[in-house]
Amino acid sequence: QVQLVEYGGGLVQPGGSLRLSCAASGSIFNINTMGWYRQAPGKQRELVAAMPRGGSTTYADSVKGRFTISRDSAKNTVYLQMNSLKPEDTAVYYCNYRFGGYVAWGQGTQVTVSS
Repeated sequence: QVQLVEYGGGLVQPGGSLRLSCAASGSIFNINTMGWYRQAPGKQRELVAAMPRGGSTTYADSVKGRFTISRDSAKNTVYLQMNSLKPEDTAVYYCNYRFGGYVAWGQGTQVTVSS
């Protein structure tokens, strides 16, 4: 079992920045993928960014150039730096851990972009 705890959501004005963090604990396997998804009201959950350990990152087209995913493997923590935020980035953001067929989700953190 893997437990994920997210930090860093909140309210920010358009054009602002936020940094999300997600700490993983439990039975962590070294070769895994950690990432971020989001779900806006009335929409399906979508991939924001993913980062395999030692691999290349993946970003949704809508966030390329604005969001940056990074991870500290020693701390089993993944980060999402979000810059130039737009109202359409408003959503609940979920941390995600994958190893083989095993998937774990965090509880979600609300990000609201509004003036």
